[in-house]
Amino acid sequence: MVKKMKIAIDGPASAGKSTIAKKVAETLGYIYLDTGAMYRTLTYAALSNGTDLQNEEALSKLLKGISITFSTAGNESQRVFLNDEDVTESIRSEVVTQKVSLVSSFAKVREEMVARQKKIAHSGGVVMDGRDIGTVVLPDAEVKIFMTASAEERAQRRYKENLAKGMTTSLEELTEDMKLRDHLDSTRAISPLKKAEDAIVLDSTHLDIEEVVERILSIIKERLNPLQTLN
Repeated sequence: MVKKMKIAIDGPASAGKSTIAKKVAETLGYIYLDTGAMYRTLTYAALSNGTDLQNEEALSKLLKGISITFSTAGNESQRVFLNDEDVTESIRSEVVTQKVSLVSSFAKVREEMVARQKKIAHSGGVVMDGRDIGTVVLPDAEVKIFMTASAEERAQRRYKENLAKGMTTSLEELTEDMKLRDHLDSTRAISPLKKAEDAIVLDSTHLDIEEVVERILSIIKERLNPLQTLN
């Protein structure tokens, strides 16, 4: 039989990681784990109950007391749950987006999140996207992709997403926010956004979703051949 692989997709905000990772996982019949949604859920929980976002101990305690799960019913898209509450839309709000880099920068928060992510990925057959998957969470992943795109292109994508949701944030403001998040994510002391040495860089600035998916599937196919074993 074919060994089930661990696939890591890293990159900056709005590079298209989640959309691509979902499609790759669906094509392969793998589990898709949105690590960014996990940090967003904690951020949402902290904002909802008034936890100090600057307090690492308080955030760590909050995280240990909550359940973050994913569910797909039928042909529906994946839903995210905070305990029993569906927070799929809530965690994509602008206030959560602005605060998630701060919340995810604390060592104790990341330690707990990484432990949960490693447990899920232990048996393989998983596609995981985030900032530090190939470097910290799944350093043994058989395929590592580092997705990039210009800040302007990523801001344009977020702008279109917001318009579709009825949110009106200026393109200029989104571009500046994108650049700020890039800076925060890449310069934080704990698990910064960084390309793994053996990751393949894929610039999606001028590619559509299907083109990116096809390129990644081609890379996976090349890596799969030597991993095929007879049962």
